[in-house]
Amino acid sequence: MTQTTPPAPTALTPEAFLAAIRQGQPRTAVFDFDGTLWPGDAGSGFMHWTIATGLLPGAATRRILDRHASYHRGEVDEITICGEMTSIYGGLTENAVRKSAAHYFRDHVRPNFFPTMIALVHEMQRTGVEVWAVSSTNNWMIEEGVRELHIPPERVLAACVAVEGGAVTDRLLDIPSDEGKAAALRRVGLSAPDAVFGNSIHDFAMLEMARLPFAINPSAALAEKATQLGWPVYYPAAAETAEQP
Repeated sequence: MTQTTPPAPTALTPEAFLAAIRQGQPRTAVFDFDGTLWPGDAGSGFMHWTIATGLLPGAATRRILDRHASYHRGEVDEITICGEMTSIYGGLTENAVRKSAAHYFRDHVRPNFFPTMIALVHEMQRTGVEVWAVSSTNNWMIEEGVRELHIPPERVLAACVAVEGGAVTDRLLDIPSDEGKAAALRRVGLSAPDAVFGNSIHDFAMLEMARLPFAINPSAALAEKATQLGWPVYYPAAAETAEQP
């Protein structure tokens, strides 16, 4: 039996993308961060950064690298690895982790922002849209991003652990991924956000909640879903020139 390749989604131009959002007049907007506002996986990048810079001790390094390799072989699921990549910092001071996250973000994440996406966030804020960040990456990294984008910390839903007396513990409090992203939004009263922006199949559950779902730089699995459901698709580029609203 011959297998057919799913049709590729029709991508919007930057102008059509921004026009579709403005026409929809959202009052609430939810953004995934990794792959949506910048390329790549900042959580994984930060993990390797903390190994290279010696923040993680040797035993923790060996453990998380083994688990990460198992994840890439399909032996560990997404939610489990996201939790372990956050709880691995248990035993360190939160100050040390935040300092390292700020350094990594400044040097390796911020230079690669998708300009049109960042311009969109700023436009929404100027027009009174309530902007939220939802990510399975650790909260230290995402909080660096929201500080840059002027999103209040209380509107950040990210993977996090308990901190006691200034020390990071390995006790997980939340891992917003897959259905967990939708559940996290419902917990804060956003059961039907106006606009949601995500890049991965792990964002699908929260994209389904939205009146205006947008697949940004979608993975193959999300691109297939977006095509089936007729969702708008946009492919930003880090080197593009952002349209200034």
